[in-house]
Amino acid sequence: MKWNNIRTKLIVFLLLPTLVCIMATMYISYSYTTQSLRTRAVDENKNLLYQGYKNIDSLIQEINRLSLSVYSDSDFYRLLEAGYDDLSSDIAIYNSLSYISTSLPNISQVYLYGVKDGKATLITDNTTPKRWLGSAPYEEANLTGSSPVKVQTTHISNVYGLTLPLTQFVPEPVFTFHRRIERIPSSEALGYLSVDVKLAALTEIVEQLYEQDQENIYLVDSDGSVVYSRDEAALGKPLNAGWYSSQIAANTEPQGYFEEGGSVFIYQKIESTGLSWTLIKQIPVSYLFREAKEAAGINILLLFLLMSMIIALTVLISFRITAPIKQLTRYMNQVRTGNLEVDIRPAGNDEIGVLTEHFRSMMDTINNLILREYRLELSNKTNELRALQSQINPHFLNNTLQIIGTLALEMKVPQIYSLLSALAKMMRYSMHNDEKIVTVKDELEHVKAYVELQRERFENKFTFRYDMEEPLLGVLMPKMILQPIVENYFKHGFNLSRTDGFIEITASGLDGGRMEMTIRNNGTSIPAAKLEKLRQELNRPDPLDVSALKSSEERRDAPGAGIGLGNVLARLRLVCGEDAALTVDNLPEGGVMVRLEIDILTESERI
Repeated sequence: MKWNNIRTKLIVFLLLPTLVCIMATMYISYSYTTQSLRTRAVDENKNLLYQGYKNIDSLIQEINRLSLSVYSDSDFYRLLEAGYDDLSSDIAIYNSLSYISTSLPNISQVYLYGVKDGKATLITDNTTPKRWLGSAPYEEANLTGSSPVKVQTTHISNVYGLTLPLTQFVPEPVFTFHRRIERIPSSEALGYLSVDVKLAALTEIVEQLYEQDQENIYLVDSDGSVVYSRDEAALGKPLNAGWYSSQIAANTEPQGYFEEGGSVFIYQKIESTGLSWTLIKQIPVSYLFREAKEAAGINILLLFLLMSMIIALTVLISFRITAPIKQLTRYMNQVRTGNLEVDIRPAGNDEIGVLTEHFRSMMDTINNLILREYRLELSNKTNELRALQSQINPHFLNNTLQIIGTLALEMKVPQIYSLLSALAKMMRYSMHNDEKIVTVKDELEHVKAYVELQRERFENKFTFRYDMEEPLLGVLMPKMILQPIVENYFKHGFNLSRTDGFIEITASGLDGGRMEMTIRNNGTSIPAAKLEKLRQELNRPDPLDVSALKSSEERRDAPGAGIGLGNVLARLRLVCGEDAALTVDNLPEGGVMVRLEIDILTESERI
């Protein structure tokens, strides 16, 4: 297909914007969906991690309350303060520590070191309580700072440096709550209490916060060591990740999120008794946007199907649109070769069909104009022939009238000269048969000459008035239109018994580039039957029919006949168009009014 072909351009300009719009829509939709998913996931996981923070804090507070029970147990506190070395004292200590050990299901061990008597006691799950004398306090449990409480990060449980073997002891991952028991109200240490809590206590909470197959979660202490991770090998070790040191460790915000390395990270800082941990959830972007990718895949499939349908419809529509244009081009080529009678068939009701219909109408108009010009020329030739048949050498007669007029002036009879001049004007106007179209001013001058002769004939028993707008005097119209209408007044309507007769001609402009001319008189009205017959003749559907013109000419050739109103209307329509109008009406006060309505034609529009 050639680029300058309208069909090619139509296909390209239909497909290209459609494709661009669809691709832009998909891109915007995908971007909006991913952003919406990111925002929704971040908000949901922030709330989820906050709930995890509350659950972990609740666990730590519960352990803290258990460790504080040593202060509410007065016997235990008294024995720890005074020292003990008998069996009953040992049993009381065992009972207090057993209460702490069994209060929560995930407590693994409870370790107590008494400063006064230098005794260490260890109660381990599923083993017999053991006591050691003369041992040093365990290093991690020996809290010497300002805070009496510390939570040790996840590690493998041990026997707190005690030497006697525990045959049933099974090491496992735990985190430890250490408390320094003080002599109230001072901070002097009476002993050190350590509670080992199984990592399962945190696992139960944390596993509810993420999808284990797709996501990852970390619980990190203030030193960057891993408290909880899906990778057991990383427990208790520093979290060596660039995103942690750059985005979280130095950040003081309690909650936040960021995206790095193809993952979205949401974190929640946990501040509780004896600890400062951070809960971090890692969500791969591929998993986060899985719904958007599925939607994008479906959209791509729909795009393929849609584009296939659009291409097929575009090609079909393009051919349907351009086929009538090509047919119209063929019609024009036939007209260019001279075939003005080409059979132009309708091409539908759309714009192309309207264009084809207008082209057919234009060809009809051209043919009608050619035919009208031919008919007008035929009418003029007929008038010329009639003039030649009815007159004997009009040029000789005109010269003779001039000689008589000169003689009248010599005889000092100016009235005769004036009448002869008016008659000469009429003859010259009639003899110029090569002029088919004249101005309104020319017609008016011809009527003035005719009226001057009639005024002498009827002894000034009537008056003649005219009122025409100055711009309308140059409007073009057919020759011999006004004088036949005025002549009808003297032939059929003039009353010799009256001395107040009048005839009036006016012309004014109308909207739409048209003008109106009226010829009014106060003569005898037209009988109703004759007026109706005249109106029917003027309303014939085809006033341009050649036979009508012919019959009109035949009637004019009859004795005493003139140019009828039907002939006047026919010549008006030949020159001024089919919408030229002529109406005849009786006036209420008596008389007749003839009204002409034609298009305003100027010299540039002359036919």
